[in-house]
Amino acid sequence: MNIVFVFLTFFIWSTSFSLGKVTLQTSPPLFLTGFRMFVGGLIILAFLFFVRRQDFRIKKHHLFPLFLLSLSSVYLTNACEFWGLQYLTAAKACFIYSLSPFLAALFSYFQFKEKITSRKFLGLFIGFVGFFPILLSQSGSEELLGGLSFLSWAEIALIIATITSVYGWVLLRKLGKDDGMSPIMANGTSMVVGGLFALVHSGISDTWNPTPVSNYLGFFQGVFLIIIVSNLICYNLYGWLLKKYTATFLSFAGLTTPLFAAFFGWLILGETVPKSFFLALSIISLGLWLVYSEELRLGYIVKKKSIDLPIEEQQS
Repeated sequence: MNIVFVFLTFFIWSTSFSLGKVTLQTSPPLFLTGFRMFVGGLIILAFLFFVRRQDFRIKKHHLFPLFLLSLSSVYLTNACEFWGLQYLTAAKACFIYSLSPFLAALFSYFQFKEKITSRKFLGLFIGFVGFFPILLSQSGSEELLGGLSFLSWAEIALIIATITSVYGWVLLRKLGKDDGMSPIMANGTSMVVGGLFALVHSGISDTWNPTPVSNYLGFFQGVFLIIIVSNLICYNLYGWLLKKYTATFLSFAGLTTPLFAAFFGWLILGETVPKSFFLALSIISLGLWLVYSEELRLGYIVKKKSIDLPIEEQQS
């Protein structure tokens, strides 16, 4: 029965990309990022303060890692994601986030000295190659936006968001494992601080009259749904699933998220999905399966216990 919750989690999570695109019609990306993360972080901190007071603490040596976590995993990740989401389909944006497991394997190699065998390297190579069919297909809005080589600026923004998101999970793991800080406290604090970064940036670059919001009802409805779906429901479901399954298996199962996102993009936004999307997804699935099977053989993945890097599209 637990396996149902695995795919239910990614099914629910995939709605955040379509919800984000709809909400972007009422507010610029920076203000949406700042407001959503600041409010979501306050809710988490309030829960800790009133329900789990023992976790509501920050030590002096936590401050710099928390600053980096706020800057990378919250501010840069979400600002780049929402900016790029203006020009990409929900499915394509979600698809680029599927780079996470492969980047996680590389971060694990450098940060945690995990071994990369020839089979694992082959899986990583196939996975990266699998992204080219979808990256080479661009919509009209992407072409008008311009870019660098065959990548549009919107795609580059999503790739940056993916990299900073994975780096954020490295920092979060370090805070929890080495520095003894509650992961929930670290997330709540980084959301508030990173949200403030985005709001200050919005105050400098956006037009406030008196705020950058054009439709308050639509904005608050969208933000409320995104916070409920991403910050509260999916984060906690994913944390519960990590106690039952390995992070690598969940990353593998997470490849269903672009399919769900494509469905919601079609249902809510009327978006179409090119054939290259399914070709790329098949190639990437092969690459991730090779990585997953090799980690099983090497013993990195053990039943109910994992030493690999947790991956989550939490800040989307």
